[in-house]
Amino acid sequence: MTDGPRQRSSTAGSAKDGDKESGGGGVALKKEIGLVSACGIIVGNIIGSGIFVSPKGVMENASSVGVALIVWIVTGVITAIGALCYAELGVTIPKSGGDYSYVKDIFGGLAGFLRLWIAVLVIYPTNQAVIALTFSNYVLQPLFPTCFPPENGLRLLAAVCLLLLTWVNCSSVRWATRVQDIFTAGKLLALALIIIMGIVQICKGEYYWLEPANAFEPFQDYDVGLIALAFLQGSFAYGGWNFLNYVTEELVDPYVNLPRAIFISIPLVTFVYVFANIAYVTAMSPPELLASNAVAVTFGEKLLGVMSWIMPISVALSTFGGVNGSLFTSSRLFFAGAREGHLPSLLAMIHVKRCTPIPALLFTCLSTLLMLCTSDMYTLINYVGFINYLFYGVTVAGQIVLRFKQPNIHRPIKVSLIWPVIYLIFWAFLLIFSLYSEPVVCGIGLAIMLTGVPVYFLGVYWDNKPQCFDAFVEYRYGCECTVCFI
Repeated sequence: MTDGPRQRSSTAGSAKDGDKESGGGGVALKKEIGLVSACGIIVGNIIGSGIFVSPKGVMENASSVGVALIVWIVTGVITAIGALCYAELGVTIPKSGGDYSYVKDIFGGLAGFLRLWIAVLVIYPTNQAVIALTFSNYVLQPLFPTCFPPENGLRLLAAVCLLLLTWVNCSSVRWATRVQDIFTAGKLLALALIIIMGIVQICKGEYYWLEPANAFEPFQDYDVGLIALAFLQGSFAYGGWNFLNYVTEELVDPYVNLPRAIFISIPLVTFVYVFANIAYVTAMSPPELLASNAVAVTFGEKLLGVMSWIMPISVALSTFGGVNGSLFTSSRLFFAGAREGHLPSLLAMIHVKRCTPIPALLFTCLSTLLMLCTSDMYTLINYVGFINYLFYGVTVAGQIVLRFKQPNIHRPIKVSLIWPVIYLIFWAFLLIFSLYSEPVVCGIGLAIMLTGVPVYFLGVYWDNKPQCFDAFVEYRYGCECTVCFI
């Protein structure tokens, strides 16, 4: 799994997409993603299960309605700042792979590999497990109106969802995109319905918990560590804001459309999230919201009457599409890792006729099924939020480092350094108090990340490995030339 042989195999063996993606001597990927599609990538990947799951976790840790709404607003602003920093990096280092490519180029192979390692082992599988569990929770909740659905039932249905969508993604790229389009409509319908019902409630005078005197009345003592966890829960709902950086090479006029897409999409998502949470508290008191294991379903039961079945179906459509989107986009990161020699080339292969990354999809499906051993979505959200924020901060810090290491490099987009500094201050606050409040959860995430260190030195850094070692890790190059690379 050395750097040199892997890169040779990625270019020499690519028949179609490998050359297109890597920018080799073959046909290049077409720049087909315009401004509208770029906004769709950001909005579509951000709005998944988080807005339907995280309100409970944010409210519980924020300790009052007012602080919870502030958390949602501030998290949206910080997300916009982080996305702006990523925009500069995206056009300065125009590679596929997003923050993995930036960290590798700025801090070296080990740092980049650890980012890739934790993404492959934790971030993607955990994110997909959380969304799949949310899907099963919203499907089963109407069948158990007086109690919570059984955990085994949640895990089983989530596994069926993952297996079905993995089969769809392995079978055809067109099928996968059609599924994404259809279920995105359900996602938008659910959020539009929630916001409209909230506006109707406010017009009826149902805004008790929005009045300042009541909004900031705590139902438990304020705690800085818990508020930091509330920000982590909120950050999960905004996850996916950096996905446009994974396809920078395919963006039409990235110097113009990348920042424009950010300026349009992040405020739009923040608006939707804040008003959806306002709508929730017009129909539910904080104790009712915290007692619900399916916030949007409880909201629908209170306001929609006999039509309350619309809400769980709409949310299930949204989360089902979220799983599909995560499975679909993960192949870009696997490709970038294999191209740099950081993953076995087997994971970068795609089916010759179907042109789908079957090995990568099967691997991420298997790792996600292992994550389903627990149905505690909020612990999983903390794992994802902490590790993501760790590397988001490292990547933004890399923007500052790059300014001093290569001050004269061409930067089509150049933001003031005050923005990465603000982001890093917020980032440090989250990490410190998250470690203080949840040392076990954060420690497990860090321990999983550090398991990549020996893997890097054995698989990537060690050049003169025995042939039997290479044969064990990956197919021989003669076999590789019979497939095309993503």
